[in-house]
Amino acid sequence: MGKLSRVNQTAASDFLLLGLSEQPQQQPLLFGIFLGMYLVTMVGNLLIILAITSDPQLHTPMYFFLANLSFTDACFTSASIPKMLANIHTQSQAISYSGCLTQLYFLLVFGGLDNCLLAVMAYDRYVAICHQPLHYTVTMNSQCCVLLVAGSWVITIFHALVRTLLVTRLSFCGPNIIPHFFCDLVPLLKLACSSTYANDLVLTLVAGTLLIVPFVCILTSYFYIALAILRIDSPQGKQRAFSSCTSHLSVVSLFYSTAIGVYLCPPASHSDGKDRVFSVMYTVVTPMLNPFIYSLRNRDMNGALEKLLRKKHPNTLLGT
Repeated sequence: MGKLSRVNQTAASDFLLLGLSEQPQQQPLLFGIFLGMYLVTMVGNLLIILAITSDPQLHTPMYFFLANLSFTDACFTSASIPKMLANIHTQSQAISYSGCLTQLYFLLVFGGLDNCLLAVMAYDRYVAICHQPLHYTVTMNSQCCVLLVAGSWVITIFHALVRTLLVTRLSFCGPNIIPHFFCDLVPLLKLACSSTYANDLVLTLVAGTLLIVPFVCILTSYFYIALAILRIDSPQGKQRAFSSCTSHLSVVSLFYSTAIGVYLCPPASHSDGKDRVFSVMYTVVTPMLNPFIYSLRNRDMNGALEKLLRKKHPNTLLGT
C-alpha cells in the first residue's frame, strides 16, 4: 500500500519525458548530436548578434530585427534542449509539474515571438522594396522598430500566459508519461483526465490566429514585393531586390512547414512520431540554420563577421 501511494504521489507531481528514443543504446548518440546542434545554435546566433551590434553599417531596421530573431532563436532552443540533455546524462526522465509548466510557457513565448518577428521582417522588406528610400527611412524609424518588437513581446507573453494558465486548471491522474522530449501543449492535453474543451478551443482559435495572422501578413507583403520586383526594368535591380528576400523566405518556409503541421491540426490527429520529428525541426534545426541562411549570401553580414573575428583572432585571419 505504501509503494502504491508513493507511485501515485509521484504521478501527481511529476511528468516523465520519454525523449526521442526509448532505446538505451541510442542515448549517447542522441546526446552527442543534440549537444553539438545546441552549441552550433548558440554560437551561430551569438555571432550574428555581436556582428550586428559591433558594426555601425548594420545598424538598420532589417538587421535590428535579425538580431532580435537570433536572440529569440537562442532562447527558444534553450527552453527545451538543456533539459533533454540533462535527462539523458542523468538517465532520468522526470520533470516536475512546475518545471513542465515553466518550460511550456517559455516555449510558447519564444515560439510565438519567432512567428511575430518573421511577420515584422516581411513588413520591413515590403516597405524597403515597394516604397522610395526616403519613405522607408521615415516609416521604419527607430521608434517604429522598437514598437514593433515590443508589441510582438506583449502579444506573445499574453498569449503564452493564457494558454499556460488554462493548463493549470486541468487534472492529471497519472501515469503522466509524455512521449516527447519537452513539455509541449498537445501531449499535455492528451494526459488530462478532466475536460480539455476550453484548452482545445483556445488551441484552435487563439493559437491558430497567432499563426495565421502573421502568416497572412507575410504572404501579403511578398505578394506586393513580387509585383514591385516585376515592375523593375533592370535585371540587376530585380536580382538585387529578390536576393534581399531569399534568406527570409527560406526561414519562413522552414518554420511554417513544421509549426503549422503541429499546432493547427486537431489534437486527435497527431501521431507521436510525427510530432517529435516536426518539433525537432522547428525547435532545433530551424534556429540552428538561421545564422547560416542569413550570412551565407549576405555580403554585409559576412563582412561584419570577418571584422568581428579579426578582432578576436587577428593573426589567424591575416595569415601571420
